[in-house]
Formats: sequence, C-alpha cells, structure tokens
Amino acid sequence: MRDRAAAYAVAAVLLLVSASAAFAHASLVRAEPADGSVSAAAPSRLALVFSEPVSPIALRLIAPDGGAETLKRFAVKGTTLEIEPPAGLTSGTYALSWRVVSEDGHPVGGTVAFSIGAPSASGAPEAEAVDEALRAAIWAAKVALYAALFFGVGGAFAVAWIGGPSRSGARVAAAAMAAGVVAAPLSLGLQGLDALGASLDALGNPLAWTTGWATSYARTATLAMAALGLGLASLRARGLPARALSAAALLGVGLALAASGHAAAASPQALTRPMVFLHGAGVAFWAGALAPLGLALAREGAGALDALRRFSRVVPFALLPLVLSGLTLAAIQLESAAALVETAYGRVLLAKAALLAGLFALAALNRWRLTGAAESGSRQARRNLARAIAVEIGLVAAILGVAALWRFTPPPRVLAVAAAEPAAFHIHTDKAMADVTIAPGRAGPVTVSIVIMTGDFGPLDAKELTVALSNPAAGIEPIRRAAVKPGDGTWRVDGLVIPAPGRWQARLDILVSDFEMVRLSADVDIRR
Repeated sequence: MRDRAAAYAVAAVLLLVSASAAFAHASLVRAEPADGSVSAAAPSRLALVFSEPVSPIALRLIAPDGGAETLKRFAVKGTTLEIEPPAGLTSGTYALSWRVVSEDGHPVGGTVAFSIGAPSASGAPEAEAVDEALRAAIWAAKVALYAALFFGVGGAFAVAWIGGPSRSGARVAAAAMAAGVVAAPLSLGLQGLDALGASLDALGNPLAWTTGWATSYARTATLAMAALGLGLASLRARGLPARALSAAALLGVGLALAASGHAAAASPQALTRPMVFLHGAGVAFWAGALAPLGLALAREGAGALDALRRFSRVVPFALLPLVLSGLTLAAIQLESAAALVETAYGRVLLAKAALLAGLFALAALNRWRLTGAAESGSRQARRNLARAIAVEIGLVAAILGVAALWRFTPPPRVLAVAAAEPAAFHIHTDKAMADVTIAPGRAGPVTVSIVIMTGDFGPLDAKELTVALSNPAAGIEPIRRAAVKPGDGTWRVDGLVIPAPGRWQARLDILVSDFEMVRLSADVDIRR
C-alpha cells in the first residue's frame, strides 16, 4: 500500500511539473508583402501568417503622408489573416499596423512596412510599453480563477463524492468559487484592456469589456462561470443531485481550460484539447480534496477516516490520465530539454519544479509516517496529517501563482516557429535592386536567396553575384561566398555559416558585364 502510494505521489509531481502548459502567445511568421519589400504595383491583398490562430482587434494602414486608415475588410483562414487593402494606393512606404489576440486571449501587436514603387521616409514603430500594474492585475485575476476552479469546484466534488464531512470544507470551497464568480468576468475586462493597450484606469470603459468578450478567452470565462455555478449549486443539494451537479462542474473545469490557450491550440488539436481537458479536471479533483479532507481530520469529524480511505482508493484512477496528459502537453510546448534553461517559459517551469520538490517530500512524509498511523486511530497522527495537508495546500497555491506567470511567457514551440523564419530585406538603388532572404534568420548554417532586378523593376541578367556578410561591431571581417543560379530565376548561397547573432552588414557585388560592377548593401538583424 505504501509503495503504491509512493508511486502515486511521484506521478503527482510529474503531473504538476507539466501542468498549465496552456498560456503563452502567438507570433508573426510571415507577412505579404514582406516587411521591407518593394513592389512595382500596389498589392492585391495583405496577409499576416501567425504561428497559431488569432482574432484581429485593430488593423490600420499608415500612408506615406502619415494618414491612417482603419482596415475593416478581412478574413481569418486558419493561421492566416487576409486583409483587403484600400483602393488607390500610391507610391511610397506604407506601414501595416496590426493588433491581434492569440488563443489564450493575449494581445500581440506589430507593424510591417512595405513600399510601392520606391521607399519613402518613415519612422520606425515604437516598441510597446509594458503596463506592470495591468500585468499584476491580470496575474491576480488568473490566480483567483485557478483557485476557484481547482480548490472551489474540486472541493465541491470532494464533498459530494469522497465525503469530506466538515462543514468548514464546504465553506472554503464556496468562498473560493464566490471569488471566482468575480474573477472570471473581471478577467474579461482585463483582457480587453490588454488587447486595446489601455491602462487600468480605462476598466470602466465599455469598450474594454466588449473587446474582452470578442477574444477567444471569453469561451473560457463563460464555461468557468457555468462550472462555478454548478459547483455552488451542488453544495446546497444532497445525495444524487449533489453528485450529479458537482460532476458536471468538474467536467466544466476541463472544458473551460480546453476552450482557449496555446496548449489547446497547438497541433494536433485532436490530441491537445482532450489532453488539456483531462489535465484540468484531474488537477481539480486532486487539489480540491485537500481542504475538505484536511479540515475534517483537524476537527476529528465523524467519517474523516472513511473519507481518507476513499480518497486513497480513487486517486490512482485520476492520476494516470493526469500524468499522461501533463507530460504530453509539456513535451509539445517544450520541444527540447534545452528549452528548460534557455527560455523564460522553461525557467518558470523550473521554479515550479522547485516548489514541487517540497510538495513531493511532504507527500512522502504523509504517506510513510502519518497516513497509516492516522488510519489506525492515532489522534496525534491525524492532527499532524491535517497540518501537513495545510502545508500542501499552501504549496499548491504557490504553484498556481507560478503557473500564472506563463500568461506572459511564450512557449518554446512558438519561439521555435519564429526562430525558423527567414530574415528578409530589400535593397533599392537607381541601378539595381534586390530582395534577399536568409533562412533561417538566426546564427548558424543558413541559405541565402537573392532576386535581382534593375532599378525600374526590369530583368537583370548578371554574369556573377557575390555575397559578403560582415559584423564590424563583433570584429568579424567580410565572409564572402559566390552565389550560383540554379535556374529558377534566383541566386543562392548554400551552406553559409553565420557565426554570431547581431546586426550584420550585407553586401552584394553584382557583375553586370565585364566592365560594370554594381554594389548593393544593407543591414540585417540575425537572431540568436
């Protein structure tokens, strides 16, 4: 029995290490026209391709003269946002400013610049400021909602099914769910503020709430409210109705967490969404039983030992799918062990693992030293077990607080998609122009593709083309490679190794004829 319980405790730790892998951000993968590109004519469509599905909030096109127009004609097709450009675009540089909401309700914004005919002077977009007060409010509301779903709904399920005979346990569950009834809709308003880039002062503005309701997070908030309502109703019922209501509420927890979020949106969704569902419902079952059970043992209520025995018997059936779903989601989000230390997401996971180490040690103490003695009738063992469960609750609460930080850290799988994207830039002079793509756009082995034309967009049949990359700030002299023309109209350099990230100077030496050489140059940022 003790060996089996120890295995359950180990499984619980593995589960919680991989828990809550559902919160991060989408990233822009590609734009059409490409950022920095120059075309001879106005584009027939604008497109933004993201790493996962998004919902647009604000789309604006800033003209060369500084005038801005809101773009209202668009369509979302999978991960691609297609936008109909305004008619009558003239020559010059345009800035497509976009702001979208990812699957977990997190807003992401940016600007893509492209030119028609020839570039014109334009300022670089400013980086988005971080509103720490708003972030703190979003984090607090998320922690409160977690507590309501896991301790509240899970506690109501434990009272109805496991027995937790202490009235105090039911009151704790009710209080947690009551806080969730406030936190769930409040989270929508905060999501709206974040999506709009507004501050907490604008929380009373109806636009913040309508914007929050338009995000995918609204599905989670709605289902969470339904689960909380069912959980509260179960506490007022008895017998079979209480069990039915609490079971429906527990299922609602899983549905709420699977309704949005990056883990649920990851491919293949036929796997990830059920995994999130099992994960959320399982954590609620496990964590929710702690408070009713601990309070019943502390007050030595009638039936407390029976509830302890029932919990010990049924918890294995919840832990197995919990562990499998948690590890599956963690593997999808992390993609590699190195991401644990190389990414903010991984470092949050490590901080959570440190808390779990303490939880594991306490669980081992409970199983091997206290549970058996409590079941045999020792009052002191029961009191000690109740105190240990209280500490467990505190550790679980701390873990939920750490997990809520994932709201602000993109998962490694999203970063990997962005890292694999090429670095593209355009060089335009009177004599010649070039579209250059370095894939992937990060340090290491890359392939350079070049399309060259005359300055007026005509064909340019060069005899030779040489690429030179240098990084004076890092003391790296030019790395020169001759490009080849494989026959598809592009010039290529394969197997070029860029030794370090940073801002590099790219130069193209184009031999137009035996007597004419054209040199084009531009800076390009190479990612780590």
